[in-house]
Amino acid sequence: MVSAATWVITAAVLAGTVLAFWHLRAAEGVARPPGWAGLAHGLAGAVGLALLLLAVRGPSRAVAEGAGSFGTIAAWLFGAALVFGGAIWIRRRRGPMLTILLHAVLAVTGWVVLIAWVSLG
Repeated sequence: MVSAATWVITAAVLAGTVLAFWHLRAAEGVARPPGWAGLAHGLAGAVGLALLLLAVRGPSRAVAEGAGSFGTIAAWLFGAALVFGGAIWIRRRRGPMLTILLHAVLAVTGWVVLIAWVSLG
């Protein structure tokens, strides 16, 4: 379950990176990312979060290394990123850059914590 959650969340992070660069290119006259692309990214993130929540309920990991709570911390960070991502999608054309920045920071921090938890477990 941990492996599946990690792969799905990694795919969502990569898709988010592509969307971020695409959004930044919109200032250069390129069309903004379509709504379905953001929705697919969010759906992948939500599925990854659900898998992570199932994995966190399973056997303990990385307790001896002092990283036993990293899975729970990553889940909270991804949950917060999902909330900010939903706000971005709802306000597609008027979303403030601060919301996008907070979403990205929370998601990438959660991903780093998740990778640490998986690596130590």
